[in-house]
Amino acid sequence: MTGVLGLLDLMIAGAPVLIFCVWQLVSLNRAIARDKVGRDSPTSPDPAIPEGASPEGASPEGAGHPVG
Repeated sequence: MTGVLGLLDLMIAGAPVLIFCVWQLVSLNRAIARDKVGRDSPTSPDPAIPEGASPEGASPEGAGHPVG
């Protein structure tokens, strides 16, 4: 009976640990893949800045307004 309870305890404690380890491994692999893609591109775009917009902010030239 003691052996059965020991195995039960091992399964109850071990299952969450194994799930957590697999989750961390997948998360780390995804982060490494994202870093590789970002490193390979010459400039990684900032998702907060729309395409074609100036990262410094809005300018009169970019808005189509006359300057001066």
